[in-house]
Amino acid sequence: MKVVAVLVLVALAMVQLAMAAQSGGQEAFTCGQVDAALAPCVPFLTQGGEPGASCCSGVKTLKGMAQTTDERRTACNCVKAAANRYANLKDDAAQALPGKCGVALDIPISRTTNCDQ
Repeated sequence: MKVVAVLVLVALAMVQLAMAAQSGGQEAFTCGQVDAALAPCVPFLTQGGEPGASCCSGVKTLKGMAQTTDERRTACNCVKAAANRYANLKDDAAQALPGKCGVALDIPISRTTNCDQ
C-alpha cells in the first residue's frame, strides 16, 4: 500500500514538472504588469499625438503576455480596469494605439469592452 502511495506522489510530481516546463515555468501575469507595460501610453491615450517608442514597446509586451484565450481575457479585464482610472482617456486614441504601434493586438483598449466574449 505504501509503494502505491509513493508511486502516485511521484507521478503527480512528474506531471507538475511537465506542466511547469511546458509553460516555461512562469506564472501568469498580473494586472500590475499590464499596467506597467501600458503606463508609457497614458500621455498618448489622454492627450493624443503619437505614441512614443516606450509605449509601443509596452503594447508589444502586452501582446506577448497574452497568448491564450484565458490570458487575453485576463489582460482585457486588466486593461479595462486601467482605462476606467482615466476619465480623460480618448476612445479614438485607445482604439488607434495598436495600429499606430504596428501591433495586431487581440485585446481592446476600452472602458466598456465585454472581456468575456
